[in-house]
Amino acid sequence: QVQLVESGGGLVQAGGSVRLSCVSSGRTFSSYVVGWFRQAPGKEREFVAAISRSDSTYYSDSVKGRFTLSRDNAKSMVYLQMGSLEPEDTAVYYCAARDGRLLSVSPLDYHYWGQGTQVTVSS
Repeated sequence: QVQLVESGGGLVQAGGSVRLSCVSSGRTFSSYVVGWFRQAPGKEREFVAAISRSDSTYYSDSVKGRFTLSRDNAKSMVYLQMGSLEPEDTAVYYCAARDGRLLSVSPLDYHYWGQGTQVTVSS
């Protein structure tokens, strides 16, 4: 079992930056693929980015070039650096982890979830 806790959300102006963190407790963090998803009011949860056990990353087209995902296995942490933020990025952001080696964009493939952190981008 693994527990995930996100932090770092808040209110930011359009064009600004914010870094989200996700800390894990439980089983060895390095054995998981970790993803970030977001959900805006009235919308389905959507994939943002994922990082593999070997630090390969994959981003959705909507955030590619603006967001950067990294992990520090020694600290059981994953970081989502978000830049050039737009009002459309406003959502609750969730950290998730899945067993196995493969990256996935589907929330159904992730077994563990954090409680989410709100990011609000003002125009």
